[in-house]
Order: sequence, then C-alpha cells, then structure tokens
Amino acid sequence: MSNPLLDTPDLPAFDRILPDHVEPAIDRILSENRAAIAERLEQDAPFTWENFVAPMETLEDRIDRAWSPVSHLNAVVNTPELRAAYEACLPKLSDYSTDLGQNERLFAAYREVSERDDFQTLSVAERRVVENAIRDFQLAGVDLEPAEKERFKALKSELSQLSTRFANNLLDATNAWSLDIEDESRLTGLPESSRALFRAAAERAERPGWRITLDMPSFIAVMTHAEDRDLRETLYEAFVTRASDVGPHAGRWDNGPVMDRILAIRHELAQLLGFDNYAQRSLETKMAGNPAEVLAFLQELAQQAVPKARQELADLQAFAREIGGPAELQPWDLAFYGEKLREARFAISQEQLKPYFPADRVVEGLFTVVGRLFGIQVRERDDVPTWHPDVRFFEIEDREGKPRGRFYLDLYARAHKRGGAWMAGAIQRRRLPDGSIQQPAAFLTCNFTPPVGGDPALLTHDEVTTLFHEFGHGLHHLLTQVDAASVSGISGVAWDAVELPSQFLENWCWEREALDLFAHHVDTGEPLPAELFDRLRTARQFQAGMQIVRQLEFSLFDLLLHQDFDPATGARIQDTLDQVRQSVAVIQPPAYNRFQHGFAHIFAGGYAAGYYSYKWAEVLSADAWSRFEEDGVFNERAGSDFLVHVLERGGSEDPMALFKAFRGREPSIEPLLKQHGIATSEGATR
Repeated sequence: MSNPLLDTPDLPAFDRILPDHVEPAIDRILSENRAAIAERLEQDAPFTWENFVAPMETLEDRIDRAWSPVSHLNAVVNTPELRAAYEACLPKLSDYSTDLGQNERLFAAYREVSERDDFQTLSVAERRVVENAIRDFQLAGVDLEPAEKERFKALKSELSQLSTRFANNLLDATNAWSLDIEDESRLTGLPESSRALFRAAAERAERPGWRITLDMPSFIAVMTHAEDRDLRETLYEAFVTRASDVGPHAGRWDNGPVMDRILAIRHELAQLLGFDNYAQRSLETKMAGNPAEVLAFLQELAQQAVPKARQELADLQAFAREIGGPAELQPWDLAFYGEKLREARFAISQEQLKPYFPADRVVEGLFTVVGRLFGIQVRERDDVPTWHPDVRFFEIEDREGKPRGRFYLDLYARAHKRGGAWMAGAIQRRRLPDGSIQQPAAFLTCNFTPPVGGDPALLTHDEVTTLFHEFGHGLHHLLTQVDAASVSGISGVAWDAVELPSQFLENWCWEREALDLFAHHVDTGEPLPAELFDRLRTARQFQAGMQIVRQLEFSLFDLLLHQDFDPATGARIQDTLDQVRQSVAVIQPPAYNRFQHGFAHIFAGGYAAGYYSYKWAEVLSADAWSRFEEDGVFNERAGSDFLVHVLERGGSEDPMALFKAFRGREPSIEPLLKQHGIATSEGATR
C-alpha cells in the first residue's frame, strides 16, 4: 500500500494520510537515515558543506516533511487512533535525535568543516548552520561519559512522552466538561451570537437548550458578558482546575505528577551538561545572556507596571460597587466588570465592534496590509487537500510573481482541536541538490467563534489582533530568503526574538489607514465610524497595567520554577506561583486555582524557562513600530527594511544585529511603556 508520508509530494496529502501510515513511515525514514549517515561518515574525502552538511540537511528535511503533518493533525483533528500512532513515534524520534546529538564522529565531522581554511567563504547562513550544530552537539551531551549518555538519552525520551501526556490531559479535560442550560434567563447579558453558538453545541449533542463548553469562544463569552455571577464562577472553576487534582474532574487527568517529573528531568538534564539549573541551559540558545539578566528585565518592568495595575484594579472595584456589583471583586468578575467599565468610560465594547469585522473581510484586509508593507500578493487555491472543510489554502508571490510560500488557514474552534492560536512550519525553505528552491509552507491555526446558522463569522477586535499576530509568525517563516533549512524561516531564531514579527504586525490593527482597508459593516458595508475608531484607540491602554502584570506573573513563575528547582524538595510548583503572585499579582485567585496544570506553553510547548520571551520581544516590536510612527504607517522604505533585515534573514544571523540593522540602534524599553500608557520612572531606559 502506498504510504503518503513516504511519497513526499509537494504538499502533504491530507486526503490520504491515515493513522496506520504514521509508524511505518517514521520507522522506515529513521532506519534509512541512520544508514545514510553511517555511509556518509565513511567517505574518504574531507568533510565539506557540499559533501556532508548539505546532505545532512536533506536527511533532516525528510523527517520534517513526514512528521510535521502528523504532529499537526494530532493537534487539530485528534482521534484515539491518531494519538496512539503519534505517541508510538515519540520515543523513536527522541532516541534518533539523541543518538545523532551524541555521535562523536558526527560531531568531529562538523568541527572539521568549521576548521577548514575555506569555512569563511561559506555564506553567513551556512556558517550559522555549522556553528549551531556544534553548539547543539554539546547541548545534546556529546562530551558525556558513556553511562551519562545513556542516562541523558533515557531522560530525553521520557520528557518527550511526558510533554505529550500533559497536552493530552489538558485536551481531554477541556473536552470532557460541559454545562447544559435550559433556563434562558441564566444567559442574560450574553449576545445573540454566543447564544446561537451554545444552541448549536446543544443540538450537536442532541440536548435541549444551550450547551456551554470550555472552548475559548464559549469561555470568553460567559466571563465577559454573563450577568449570572454563579454561572461565571462555575465556568471559572471548571476552567482553572482542568487536568488537576481539584475541580469537577478532580484527579482524572491530573497533570500534577506530570509537571513534577518534567521539572525533575529538565533539572537533571541541565546538570548532566554542567549547568546549575535548567534556566541556564534554556538561555544558551536565546538572546538573553543569563537568568539574572532576564530577572532584572522582568523586575524593572514590574516596577513600572505594578503601581498602574493596582490603581486600575481599584478603579474597577469602585466602578463595580457604583453599579451594584460585589463589595469585593473575584477573578470571575474581572472580565465582566472590565467590559462594563470599558463601555462606560469609552462607550465601546467588543460586541459593538464585531459587525465591522466579518472574518472573510478581515482575512482579505490582512492580505492587503501586508501586501502594501512588503510588496507581496496572496492568492487562494481551492484544489489543495486539507483536513477539514473550514480550512483554506493560500499562496504568496512577490511583486514579480515569484513564489515565496504557501499556508493553510484554520480559523475556527471545534471539538478535538487543541485550543489557542499558533503558527507551525509545514515545510522549510531550502536549496535542493539540483539547485532549485523548496518553497516553504506553514500551518496557521486559530480558535475563533465559527459561523452559525448561515451567518458569517464575526471577529472581536481581540481576535483580529490574534490573526495578525499569527500571520506575523507566518510571514517570518514564509518570506525567508535563506537557503539552508536549519536557519531559514523561524528555524534557528533565538526563542526570545521569535515573537518580534508577530507582535509587530498587531500594530496595524489600531491604525485608521489600515482598518479602512477591511473594517466595514457586515450588512451595510459602511466603514468603521470615526467616533467608534477614536474610542477604540482611546481604549487601547485600558487596563494595560493589569495585562502586563499578568504576563509578568507567568514569566517570573516560569523562570523561577526552572532556576530554583531543588532535587531535595522537588518542584514546589504551587509555592513558587504563590510567591510570584504575592509580588506582582493585583488580585489573588482562590485556593483551588490550578493555572499551572494548563500552562501548556512551558510544559508541552517550547517556552520552558523562556516565557519571558513575549515581553522581551514586545520591547523589540514596540521599538520597531516606533519607526513607522515616525515615517508613516505604510512607509515603503520602512516596510522594505523590515522585510530585508528581519523577515528574510530568519535564523541566519544574530537577532540583535538584525534589529540594529533595521532600527539603527539597540532597542529601548521606552516605546513599550509609552504604548501601554505607563509613565516611566528614572532609569527605565533598558
């Protein structure tokens, strides 16, 4: 039987991939790769880029081309059969990666390439590939003693499986909870679009009334609009206790032991490599120099933001009391009264804006914005197989009609799809052995409220910025002009710089000149009224302090958790989070809150000891945006410079050097503080 994961067509054959294809394909590719590497190491000629590094890139690309669609399908159409096939391959892939990373002959071959007299004649990207490889060999334990290598390999394999178990527990816990409501009065305050969503969910379950779930469109709607405080608290408790030892499904998918073991493994891996802790190990591949530098950055930002956040909470509490709210706000009250205060103070709400953001028109507008900025054109194709009828496929060309990349767009929430929004690489750009270019491809995934009952999907302004954010990641991956796969697109980019293009692109969601391209009423076609736009802009800094300290809470928790781990006492996860909250949080959650059990970014994603990257990169993006504030929102030279110095260079050069090439200087924290309406205190110039 033909295996579509082995055929390596131009794009994944999503109409033919079955769970039964996964393990046989991965087994065969790993076996053939091992044989090819062994043969390559036996060559008589000296090792060079052409006869060694480039063929190694080809072998790695073959794995990526087979595994990326499998990994993606596991996230967006999760089934028991696919999950089993996916998990069966994890230890095999982990062992393969560790075996290569600890292969001393392979390490010596890369070093031989780096020590050749002609090494400096290689391109910047090619030299970066070799230098990164040498670093990664050392981080994979190539210098360890044999027994330590075996221990390292076993730990890496276990860690891979635990990270997947964490994600599965979270997905299962999210899918397992629902609340059926037959008394419509409990839905008072909720917009009709949300009620229609709940009604459709009930109909799919063959239940009367309305069904509320923990999917983000459902959760956010209730927390923001439901006047029934008990309903908000019920949903809040179910959400913050997912995959934990407490709450509606206490202990059933408990991530507590999983987190403890993940942290213990990371710490042991770091110590095997000679680091004091995993935070130090994590920063070896990032812009920041050491944990102390990151901690100082976060503390400086906290010094600026916490006073503002506390005042914002006091204002919100006073407002809530004025309109008959509770004497003391609780976490399940913040979004509800925050939206009420936004409406009272700025006469604007997310629901008020939604008719101006039909999803299809926003997508077209996004393409127009990036077209003007970077000189590209986006065209849709309807002849490419996808994994769901809602998924769309697009191609990007430059001004001359030259192809630059392709992407899949999966906008809407549905059952068995992981929550959140993300961009993932599907195919890396690279130069093929025949000299042609392999065009990159990407997966862009969101979880917006789907269209219901024939009506078009309408986005909140927050969802519009999310779409722009993810497309910023997509452009970083797709517009690269780097020909070496290991450093093309987002590959090889320091993790604390990878959020720069995504956060940078969000700024156009707040500009009149950009919004005029797509913010038109779904029924009348009228553009966003000037007064509504003015109120939107004025409200941009609303509760900015509270938003910052929430991100600081996550960042500090993540960093300290990995920096202060003590094998004698264990992770002390809850204690660490409680201490961080005492220092920066403006409101303390109830004792049953288990936020950490759903913190997939650090336990199932790539942000371990690196969640601070969001704020670090936000400094870069705010400063990069300040050039457009100075030169013009659609300034052609500024757009071209960002394209050339940031988007096209991928991971081929140092991110600070790329930023300085674009901005003409090192970044400053001032534009970020200004963007959030925070008055700076003396010394805040980092």
